[in-house]
Amino acid sequence: MSRFLNVLRSWLVMTSILAVGHSLQSFRDHTFLYEKIYTSKPDLVNGLQARTFGIWMLLSSVVRGHCAIDIHNKTLYYITLLTFFIAVGHFVFELFVFGTVAPTIGTIAPLTVASISILGMLVGLWRLEAEPGSRQKKRN
Repeated sequence: MSRFLNVLRSWLVMTSILAVGHSLQSFRDHTFLYEKIYTSKPDLVNGLQARTFGIWMLLSSVVRGHCAIDIHNKTLYYITLLTFFIAVGHFVFELFVFGTVAPTIGTIAPLTVASISILGMLVGLWRLEAEPGSRQKKRN
């Protein structure tokens, strides 16, 4: 396995751990969401929305962690890549369409991490295709 894919695996583990942290924070105290993320319309944040956000983050964490373990599983790889596209889409829509978030560190940080992850995973996909033996795996 190439060095880049090992770095990508470590990055996915890091994003997975961060997602667990956000998930636990959302379950523990829903004020976290309106104080750090949805600052433009804090009245829309309630316990149910925070727990839903927490479940999404927990699911993302599990998917990203599994992808780090089995990075050669193409289906899992694409699903993991999709979690980052969904995260970017969510924050872009909340920022520019719905106006529930402001461009603060609470929204810029996840957008940056998700964007870097998308770029890294796209490069990683190219690297996976270039690995010796990858053509044999496609036939089986």
